Amino acid sequence: MTECLPCQRHLFDLPEDVHYLNCAYISPLMHAVADAMRAGLGREMRPWEILASDFFHLPERARELFAALIGAQADDIALVPSASYGMATAAANLEVAAGRRILLLAEQYPSNVYVWREVARRRGATLKLVPRPADGDWTAAVLAAIDGEVAIAALPHNHWMDGGLLDLAAIGSALRDVGAGLAVDASQSLGALPLDVGAVRPDFLVAAGYKWMMSPYGLSYLYVAPGRQDGRPLEENPHNRADGEDFPRLAELKEDYARGARRFDAGERANFTLLPGAVSALKQLNAWTPAGIQASLAKKTAALAEAAADLGLAALPEGRRAGHFLGLRFPTAVYPNGPPAGLAPALAAAKVFVSLRGSSLRVTPHLYNTEADDRALLKVLASELATKAR
Repeated sequence: MTECLPCQRHLFDLPEDVHYLNCAYISPLMHAVADAMRAGLGREMRPWEILASDFFHLPERARELFAALIGAQADDIALVPSASYGMATAAANLEVAAGRRILLLAEQYPSNVYVWREVARRRGATLKLVPRPADGDWTAAVLAAIDGEVAIAALPHNHWMDGGLLDLAAIGSALRDVGAGLAVDASQSLGALPLDVGAVRPDFLVAAGYKWMMSPYGLSYLYVAPGRQDGRPLEENPHNRADGEDFPRLAELKEDYARGARRFDAGERANFTLLPGAVSALKQLNAWTPAGIQASLAKKTAALAEAAADLGLAALPEGRRAGHFLGLRFPTAVYPNGPPAGLAPALAAAKVFVSLRGSSLRVTPHLYNTEADDRALLKVLASELATKAR
């Protein structure tokens, strides 16, 4: 059994009266991450100190560290600016014929819908949205939707609204049985939820850096399966070509790409301010491990879910939601229009930071949260629900 980790609030710039339970929105940066970014910015102020090798060693270190989180190799990782860029890469390299289906979840995050909607329009395919299951079992619902008409499934590891969990290994196996591809948007899970690409075997997997990867905004990570690494990148630049590190000979145009997934790197991948911070964050995540983070956060959200149930709020049961996510739903008989109107301002006044997503109050803590944060949230909820009851 994985041991829980102690509170890590001292690593962050979080005042005691701020109750930030909103990592799924944007992760606060650790002191060490910010320090690394300041040092990087200092180098950009003195560019004569930046060497040609600096364009390569930090990107390679980021690849290695990200690969370690998911059981991959550095050669399998591309550095991209956003999750949508990664999904666009997947869409450009996965095949779907006219009349075939692209499988998505209902109410999936828009970045993982728009791109596939355009693919369907251009290629004459159709989107099939798996409806939200009444019992919360997304895995069974997706497996039931997989048939010979499905060409691609583009899925998260857990739903961005309430943490509804998918067994990607079982789904990946079912997709391979019908010859379908799998693109995973792990932006709301990777870093806090263990994932082994050897078990899931996605064709492409992307994770935005600024959420559970605890990296600065503007950097993301793309895993490309070995069998997909001869595909077409979205852009061409000298550093995703063979021998791109040989600056004096860059004018000698190359036909071959750099090895592995590096061909899919976005331009300016060596961002001298952001990338040092990302490397610092990746080091810390590898030290904590996703399993350790998940165990710690699952314990916290389970306690919050139990306390919220006493207030009449419902959440997906453990086993059907990711442990780092808690979507609290308000009973429709009492709240037909969703959460009470006074809840958001009351939370803001108490400096309790969560998110309203659809009909869920999304609570997403991390290792920086304390019991005082939990109590502050529950106090506001109890007060506002009591006001509604009166």
